[in-house]
Amino acid sequence: MKLVSKYRFFSSSFSSSSSLIPLCNNTPKPIINPLYNLLPQTQNPNQIVDIICSTLNHRDHPFLLPNLGHEVKSLIPHLGYREISRVLLRFQSDASRALAFFTWVKSDLGKKPNVSNYCLLLHILAWSKKFPLAMRFLCELIELKSKNEEEDVFSVLVSATDECNWDPVVFDLVVKGYLKLGLVEDGFRVFRKVIDSGFSVSVVTCNHLLNGLLKLELMESCWQVYNVMCRVGIYPNTYTFNILTNVFCKDSNFGEVNEFLEKMEEEGFEPDLVTYNTLVSSYCRRGRLKEAFYLYKIMYRRRVVPDLVTYTSLIKGLCKDGRVREAHQTFHRMIDRGSKPDCIAYNTLIYAYCKEGMMQQAKKLLHEMLGNSVVPDRFTCKIIVEGFVREGRLLAAVNLVVELRRLKVNIPFEVCEFLIESLCREGKPFAAKHLLERIIEEEGHEAKPETYNNLIESLSRCDAIEDALVLKGKLKKKNQVLDVKTYGALIGCFCRIGRNREAESLMTEMLDFEVKPDSFICEVLVNGYCKEMEFAKAENLLSFFAMEFRIIDTESYNSLVKAICERGSGYSKVLELQERMQRLGFVPNSLTCKYLIQVLEQ
Repeated sequence: MKLVSKYRFFSSSFSSSSSLIPLCNNTPKPIINPLYNLLPQTQNPNQIVDIICSTLNHRDHPFLLPNLGHEVKSLIPHLGYREISRVLLRFQSDASRALAFFTWVKSDLGKKPNVSNYCLLLHILAWSKKFPLAMRFLCELIELKSKNEEEDVFSVLVSATDECNWDPVVFDLVVKGYLKLGLVEDGFRVFRKVIDSGFSVSVVTCNHLLNGLLKLELMESCWQVYNVMCRVGIYPNTYTFNILTNVFCKDSNFGEVNEFLEKMEEEGFEPDLVTYNTLVSSYCRRGRLKEAFYLYKIMYRRRVVPDLVTYTSLIKGLCKDGRVREAHQTFHRMIDRGSKPDCIAYNTLIYAYCKEGMMQQAKKLLHEMLGNSVVPDRFTCKIIVEGFVREGRLLAAVNLVVELRRLKVNIPFEVCEFLIESLCREGKPFAAKHLLERIIEEEGHEAKPETYNNLIESLSRCDAIEDALVLKGKLKKKNQVLDVKTYGALIGCFCRIGRNREAESLMTEMLDFEVKPDSFICEVLVNGYCKEMEFAKAENLLSFFAMEFRIIDTESYNSLVKAICERGSGYSKVLELQERMQRLGFVPNSLTCKYLIQVLEQ
């Protein structure tokens, strides 16, 4: 597909033959009643415009109108849209008084001017070069107009040019107004109307429009805007082509890049650093590294010196392609040619090394980073700690965190929590506990309840029950409730070390906090009582779990059967137990039968 196919005119549906909509004003003309002239001037509705204008003309400070409302109090009901327009037209050469009157109508009287009133004010402000004020009222009008689709702002503005002085820049402002409010597609429609009606817009406004359309990924509309710029003589600038470069990268075949660059040169613009960086970055994102490096060489030939952005894009592209060593060589080339790497450049290479499991190289780069006074950020710390953990080098990860903290590097607390959870998972709770205490003591951070739960579980699995209970007490002081998994770990620990009463107390505490036990807790409690030969309590627990929580744990039941059989209590007692358990829903399985057969063989 040829690049020229992208540069085409608006379709015939947008042609300049579109007619203008006449000035919308549905307010009927007032009926002039000659009897009104018999009234005093201040009470004559026919004189309301003259009275207001006379009062405004005699005000030294037109923005201060405290008495105007009092002077025309009886006439205010006769102040309609047409009268407002007439007053504005009288002051079209005096923007301050026109604005004072408009503000008085809106604020003091609480009347809502219509689109025609707003458009007259916009023309007056634009004619007086008060562009910021014009933009403010234009945005206000656009927002009001969105609630009334019957009237078109652009058409009313055009019609108003027959009545007052006007500056064509107002039509440029209209397009900008829609863009400023984020109404990009509406702005594009107004842009087409402005051009089709023979008016023009500035290249700056065109650039804003192109940028907005690009963000919405309306590529076809971008090329239409550029095409119209060329047709009506709106000369693009460097910013225009840099925006179009982004459009080109998202929308085009990369084989057309040379044609695009030639097009820029034909228009009198040399591709600059931004242009090349946009193209190089796009090539790298799409895995077209050969073309990216070709452009990199072209930059030198055209005396455009690659910068940090160029090199970071190339490094990222090589890393994404798994060519980490080449990426590192490019990194060194960047330094040799005078570009100082920033945190993003270092992170790109460190992440690639961590992904490949090359942790020593990653750590070396981190030290190099610190030596060059580049401060590691949250991402740096996260990827390198996660990399060590993924490689099973927990101790190295802990030592790295300690080292970085000693060097005053801010380690994000979530990274420390991840490391603590990893240590717990690997059965190293004391190292995790020490790290947590050190962080809390030195930095005042507070760990999440999940971190405490993980630590309590890990300590319990290592039978460090006293340490686990201390942490449990800390959570209790903070009104935090343990989860069922943590309760299970504590109960299991108590049962393993023969402290069944305390295990049962913990289960009672669970129920008080409305934490529902699971089958694991049932199993460890039953095993604990079986170990102590307290078969009646074990059976009561099985019954309790079955009736209260519908937990029919066959493994716990088999543990009880096995313990009774091993004690030699007799076949009859085992059968009686089986009959009681069957009433609760326990069904014997092959293992149950095996234990029963062993009893018969004794």
